[in-house]
Amino acid sequence: MSRISREEVKHVAHLARLAITEEEAEQFQKQLDAIITFAEQLNELDTDNVQPTTHVLHLKNVMREDKPGKGLPVEEVLKNAPDHKDGQVRVPAILE
Repeated sequence: MSRISREEVKHVAHLARLAITEEEAEQFQKQLDAIITFAEQLNELDTDNVQPTTHVLHLKNVMREDKPGKGLPVEEVLKNAPDHKDGQVRVPAILE
């Protein structure tokens, strides 16, 4: 007997906003049943002495130190600006 019904497959497809045919529902029912069977096999494993992990490798984020540096000269920045005034980049107004 299947662990998931065709109606449940259609319901999940509906929640995912997927349109599936009857043939696809039958195919997905078989595939999902196989996945559930495999997951049930995992329940048979003895995990009493296994520490929970979030990742199989002990990795840390390696980032460079955040040091302040000298920025571009104002003249060079304004050279690329299409419009500027008094050392500031001018942009079109978005509020009336």
